[in-house]
Amino acid sequence: MATIKDIAAELGISPATVSRALNDFPEIKDTTKAKVRAMAEHLGYRPNKSAQKLVSGKSHSIGVILKYASAQTADPSIYEMMIGLSRHLAEKDLDLIFQVAVSEDDVSPYKRLLSKQSVDGFIVSAPTRNDPRIEYLQQQKVPFVVHGKGELGVVDYAYFDIDNLAVGQESTQLLNQLGHQRIALINGPDDLAFSRDRRRGYLAALDEANIKADEALITFGPVNEGYAYKAASSLLDGHNPPTAFVCANTASAAGVLSCLRDRKLRCPEDISIIAHDDGYPDYQTESFNPPLTVTHSPLRDACVPLAKIMAKLEDGELPNNLQETEKADLIVRQSTAAAPNRT
Repeated sequence: MATIKDIAAELGISPATVSRALNDFPEIKDTTKAKVRAMAEHLGYRPNKSAQKLVSGKSHSIGVILKYASAQTADPSIYEMMIGLSRHLAEKDLDLIFQVAVSEDDVSPYKRLLSKQSVDGFIVSAPTRNDPRIEYLQQQKVPFVVHGKGELGVVDYAYFDIDNLAVGQESTQLLNQLGHQRIALINGPDDLAFSRDRRRGYLAALDEANIKADEALITFGPVNEGYAYKAASSLLDGHNPPTAFVCANTASAAGVLSCLRDRKLRCPEDISIIAHDDGYPDYQTESFNPPLTVTHSPLRDACVPLAKIMAKLEDGELPNNLQETEKADLIVRQSTAAAPNRT
């Protein structure tokens, strides 16, 4: 592997000049920097991260810390985030440090990594209302980007999010256009921002259609098959059961479908289902029986803008200029149909 001394020998300059050029010292001429970088590329030189950290004070590593509660479930989003972020951060010469919090204290692992100077910044996932992690990182003036928007209205931190209000609203509107009025929402955990926003969208769509919202049709809980099965079973046992379900994700939809099969109910003839699709490999929505109607926004697609925003924060760009929201695609398939006539 090429070294700084190899570059210096090829160019006929001192190793100290090469080091300063590679670290962008202002006293080195731009022409010299260009020659040094070109030769470094030609020789396949890769900087020593430990030495670079001593010079720049930066680790060139970004931390992602999975919350303690999320680690207790087999959430496929964990693996999607690890794979996608590792790849796209590496393209920007940033390493990913991925950890699981070992206690219910959400802030302590951030304090520990910062005290060791192990990371330059963080990608914060699954934000909650008044998230203590966001407050702590702002106090410490540490670069971070949030995957999601924790609060309503204007915020002063960098984030990438999908329009979860639109996800809830468009899903409910579609079902209402098909004649459904008893529409259940099997939502994610009630402390998470995306669950709050989807509930707002769901309620907005009902209000537009002059349908009085029934809070008994809204459930909050883990986004997995087991919880969705139990929630759907309880709702279907009610006095006036739903004719349609809006599900937090495809795993939840799989749980509802399983519940319908056990009750000899048909989808979509008896019950319609729409879900949000994060693009998990284990849940190919077009292969569901019937193929699933979804709002589609693959989780791995979020890794690209998150990595780009993190790199820009590393370069000193202001967080207020790095706030992105994308809309999910609506894909209509065979799991939604006209509401059954129950008169």
